[in-house]
Amino acid sequence: MTFFWILWGFDCLISLVVLYFFFIGLLDGSVSSYNMLSWTWVLLGLAAIMFGSLWLKSIKWLTLAKVLLGILAIPGILYILYALMFIISKPRFN
Repeated sequence: MTFFWILWGFDCLISLVVLYFFFIGLLDGSVSSYNMLSWTWVLLGLAAIMFGSLWLKSIKWLTLAKVLLGILAIPGILYILYALMFIISKPRFN
């Protein structure tokens, strides 16, 4: 049960980052009618993962809820490891 809430909290942070970029894009005009359909699908997918996992947990399918949360958590963890690799190793790109 604790692992579910850790995954859910991590996915919540990822969703907040995506929402931040969406609203910043609305303010600066980079989110427009040209790419609004793409943003709509991304936001609907995030909502489906977040609320779907809570629904699966409520009907006692905890393993499937964790798998659903892993769809978003695994790429997020891999990105954090990738960013940490560049922060720690301080590569030179010249």
